[in-house]
Amino acid sequence: MKITTLGEIMLRLKSPANERFFQSPSLEATFGGGEANVSVSLANYGMETDFVTVLPDNAIAEEIVRQLRGFGVGTKNIITSEGRVGIYFLETGANQRPSKVIYDRAGSSIAITSVDKYDWDKIFDGSTWLHITGITPAISQNGADVAIAAVKEAKKRDITVSCDLNYRKNLWKYGVDAKEIMTEITRYTDVVIANEEDCQKSLGITTDVDVSSGSIDEAKYKALTDKVLSSFPNVKKIAVTLRESHSADYNGWRACINNGSEFFVSKKYEITDIVDRVGGGDSFAGGLIYGLNTYASDSEALEFAVAASCLKHTIPGDFNRVSVKEVETLMKGDGSGRVQR
Repeated sequence: MKITTLGEIMLRLKSPANERFFQSPSLEATFGGGEANVSVSLANYGMETDFVTVLPDNAIAEEIVRQLRGFGVGTKNIITSEGRVGIYFLETGANQRPSKVIYDRAGSSIAITSVDKYDWDKIFDGSTWLHITGITPAISQNGADVAIAAVKEAKKRDITVSCDLNYRKNLWKYGVDAKEIMTEITRYTDVVIANEEDCQKSLGITTDVDVSSGSIDEAKYKALTDKVLSSFPNVKKIAVTLRESHSADYNGWRACINNGSEFFVSKKYEITDIVDRVGGGDSFAGGLIYGLNTYASDSEALEFAVAASCLKHTIPGDFNRVSVKEVETLMKGDGSGRVQR
């Protein structure tokens, strides 16, 4: 099977360690973006992946392609066009100081490229699964048009669609309400991935879940996911991440999945020394897609996704550089961190 992902990959500029922006005159340069992060995870797990985006014709774009190929991600459907590589700046928080992300992606190649530049027959040749996020339709009207067209074209070909709702308030700036676009996309989605804010801001599904309370009421998440499934009968499964944020360095981490007949909650991981939580949700999505296509039950798929994402919190950068064996070792209960000799 082949997993196609579609979205923007950006240049990531991060202040060193836990420094404030420009506390020292340097920024660490890497690459990342939701859908590309998912492709890298899946390629690391041995799955065939193809990442679709639009990049300019310059040396930075060439390096992006080289790095993706280095992970084994397919790049043949990357479109070259005008524009620029988008950038995001990251300041990593500590203890009670939160991390901070600043976007600089206006005018990026994918944001200004119209939907008629995409060859859907070529893009979906041999594909069995499409993964997108709510980030692409948030960046511009072109991005929204492309995301909507992608899910419609996928369903014409009986391709399974997953969508991580990924609501980003700092991106929806071009005069369209997120719910208008995301409810349309969700009507063509088989597997929804979200957190409680995504459901409210992207789908208009209200809930009395209180994440600031420091505890998780499983019954309320069951009610929330039931409501999404009843509102969108085409959705077969919804997975919701349950993050208890005690501080920038210490999170409780688990998730739940509802397939309409069963509701599962994963084991909980206490992540007490977070290295980098950016990309944590993408690593969950990649793990879930792998799990749903590999394991016999949704509960096993969920456990793999949560364990994979737990490990991502230990790795700098957007990409989750772990193997199936490493994730399954944590799934089985070995989280000691002892040196492997």
